[in-house]
Amino acid sequence: MTESPLIPETARIGRTALVVTDLEAMIEFYQDVVGLAVQTRQETTATLGVDGTPLLVLEQDEDAPPRRREQAGLFHNAFTVPSHTALGSALERIRTHWQLDGASDHYVSEALYLTDPEDNGIEIYTDRPEAEWPRADDGTVQIGTVALDLDDIAAQSDGRTEAPPGTTVGHIHLEASSLEATRAFYVDTLGLTVQTEVRSAVFLAAGTYHHHLGVNTWNGRSQPAGGRGLAWFEFIVPDDSTLTTVRQRLEDATVAVDDAAAGIELTDPDGITIRLRVA
Repeated sequence: MTESPLIPETARIGRTALVVTDLEAMIEFYQDVVGLAVQTRQETTATLGVDGTPLLVLEQDEDAPPRRREQAGLFHNAFTVPSHTALGSALERIRTHWQLDGASDHYVSEALYLTDPEDNGIEIYTDRPEAEWPRADDGTVQIGTVALDLDDIAAQSDGRTEAPPGTTVGHIHLEASSLEATRAFYVDTLGLTVQTEVRSAVFLAAGTYHHHLGVNTWNGRSQPAGGRGLAWFEFIVPDDSTLTTVRQRLEDATVAVDDAAAGIELTDPDGITIRLRVA
């Protein structure tokens, strides 16, 4: 592992981008169900977010094939909302406009799960206070899965139809073809910290967050990513000097780096594009 994390402890997830075929339907879904607002719109792209902060980019390719069963890619995008009230409102929107796939208390957070019209997984969750997160003796976070009291969550809704200020992309969860290769890339090369491990999955973070990135092999994916779905996701770093240092260290480690809008980009072992930019 690098002497200090290549992706700094102050990094966080920024935007994620999806390749979609029906741009209008996807915009409508993310507005009505997730509660995002359209910030920019062009003929084949749209950026949605909350309170001026961009969170999701939709890139239309009408000819993009569905992601094949064996391909790696997105397990879910995870939007963090700032309160139980906001989570209750999200549940109300889902029940009104869509369908809930599941719900869980993960000890560190409380989460709702659903799937968008083009089969991309979504998590909407709120964090418990960090002081309440259970940790092992070595400081790693203990993430579990137990039933969530949906009646209690629903009762806290204020009926808000838009996600409130403070909503962010808290983490990305990927499906990999090789857990070992993906873990080596994100931990040994990029310097993310292992926060917890469960059967065929690992949860990684910059700093002490419970996870900015989840990776699993639960569905036996065996081929690189492709088709509709995740186009790229990004880490936000604090300043230009950090970005310059990251680029130099990646090049020193013989990791291919390309220019991207306001930053740089690289690919993981499954061909998933990661961008880094300054806030």
